[in-house]
Amino acid sequence: MPKIDEISLLYEISEALNKHPDLKKSLYNVLDILSKSMNMVRGMITILNPLREEISVEVAHGISQNAIQKGKYKLGEGITGQVIQEGKAVSIGRISESAQFLNRTESRGAKKKQDLSFICVPIKKEQQVIGALSVDKPFDANYPLMEGEKFLSVVAAMIATKVIHLERIQREKEKLTSENERLKAELEKKYRIKNIVGNSNKMREVYQMISQVARSNATVLIRGESGTGKELVANAIHYNSRRATHPFVKINCAALPANLIESELFGHEKGAFTGAIHQKAGKFEIADKGTLFLDEIGSITQDVQTKLLRVLQEREFERVGGNKTIKVDVRIVAATNKNLEQAVAENLFRSDLYYRINVFPIYLPPLRERKTDILALADFFLEKYTRENGKDIVRFSTPAIDMLMAYHWPGNVRELENCIERSVLLCDGKVIHSYHLPPTLQTGAESDTLPSNTLEDAVEKLEKEMIIDALKHTRGNMSQAAKTLGSTIRKIAYKAQRYGINPRLYH
Repeated sequence: MPKIDEISLLYEISEALNKHPDLKKSLYNVLDILSKSMNMVRGMITILNPLREEISVEVAHGISQNAIQKGKYKLGEGITGQVIQEGKAVSIGRISESAQFLNRTESRGAKKKQDLSFICVPIKKEQQVIGALSVDKPFDANYPLMEGEKFLSVVAAMIATKVIHLERIQREKEKLTSENERLKAELEKKYRIKNIVGNSNKMREVYQMISQVARSNATVLIRGESGTGKELVANAIHYNSRRATHPFVKINCAALPANLIESELFGHEKGAFTGAIHQKAGKFEIADKGTLFLDEIGSITQDVQTKLLRVLQEREFERVGGNKTIKVDVRIVAATNKNLEQAVAENLFRSDLYYRINVFPIYLPPLRERKTDILALADFFLEKYTRENGKDIVRFSTPAIDMLMAYHWPGNVRELENCIERSVLLCDGKVIHSYHLPPTLQTGAESDTLPSNTLEDAVEKLEKEMIIDALKHTRGNMSQAAKTLGSTIRKIAYKAQRYGINPRLYH
């Protein structure tokens, strides 16, 4: 076969292998090409099952389906089994002269057998033989079998490359699927209702309301001061709903300029305004079948309120600069820290939109109204940031706890979290002390922790705190407490009496 013809043929085979992502279709196409170019009577691609050491026909040309099912070999059995076992090609001028030829598929009659040549080459994935490519062609004394064997070996190498490529794609798909499932499971785990920290009566009411509304499609309005955890509640509603497998899209209405909020929500067409160089889908389109969380909804302008009302009522809208009506199925969860009733009274917020979003209101209490949750939240954040920063902090000292409980927390849970993160970063021991807490807690009049006026007062306060903390740790054992503080029992007993500390209170 002329070299130029071989190059053209190999190119055609390469095109056939890359045309279909389906391996079997590609292999059938390769056999069709070989049939035309090599005058191939029949051909087979066999695959080895390494677990059972069994070889079976994957695809075939010129062989019936019944014959394909019969074409099974043990490793080392027959010429095909020998080629796969040894990884070396075999060429036979006349198959009738070979005692090894099994004709397992029974596709070659006794008369036909006399006039056929047979070439079988291994298909190798790196150094591992995974199958074989075999060809029957009419016997021709002038045909160079070795040349045909070399050519088919190149084809087998191309097939192996295709197999490796598809396996790599499959592994990547499986990896992506696995990663998506893991992330989805993490999100569902992270935003389960029980993962919202707090056991006060007011928070129990919040949990009950989330449970009641999550499985429905009702519009939810989450009310509460900044930092109370409104977004966390929105996450819990979505990931405990029937829409949990669909998108959860968030948008902070207060963070966007008035002239951009409409484009962000509804999208825009190319050329709709200066800078709109291409079409853009809005948050409503992206959230189709899922949930759209509109944080700080009280900040949107009245012209956007009108469009938003239409989407809530009709479930349809047009992009900015467009006239095509787009229908969506989106659940709305909104949040605000503003007094919407007052905004309605002052004509700053549409009353019809207010009633449309206020279907199921959930009120999140400020931290100062749920004091019993402060320690649970503090412990939660302590564990979180201790783990993130690779530290070994186990608890808060008693004075630190007193300061946490006395403070009024105007920034709510967000401020508490920031406070604990800062304290973890500053602490080098196993206990968070009062001096690790932010100055706002240490000097605030509301927390009754104004600083001492003299150095002596400051030293006394620190000594008292350390003795109390040591006694608490040793369950009131003065001897062990003195040892912990690197002092003597006489000194500690004297100072405990001086500061009015009763060890029995810490048993």
